[in-house]
Amino acid sequence: MLVVTRFRVPEVESQAFRLAIERAREALAARPGFLAGIVGRNVDDPELWTLTTRWEHVGAYRRALSSYDVKMHAVPLLGRALDEPSAYEVAEPGTDLNTAVARSLG
Repeated sequence: MLVVTRFRVPEVESQAFRLAIERAREALAARPGFLAGIVGRNVDDPELWTLTTRWEHVGAYRRALSSYDVKMHAVPLLGRALDEPSAYEVAEPGTDLNTAVARSLG
């Protein structure tokens, strides 16, 4: 699964935010089920940032959010995220997408 979290950060806060988002990525990366993570900044609108992570399954991501280190270093940052859906299924060839049933936690 993919988690795409976007942030709007005033330019004057960009240096501090960059350090905070990297700490958040590192805390998430230490959790079981984490596959990859990348921090990005929009080319045309430098106040728009993203933290994109990939997980084995939704359960791994949800369990990661409850760990102490993630609560300390990522959750406060995630509270600054734009209010929009952030979890996505990976659209692999030949798979069914967005079925209207409860997802397994893994």
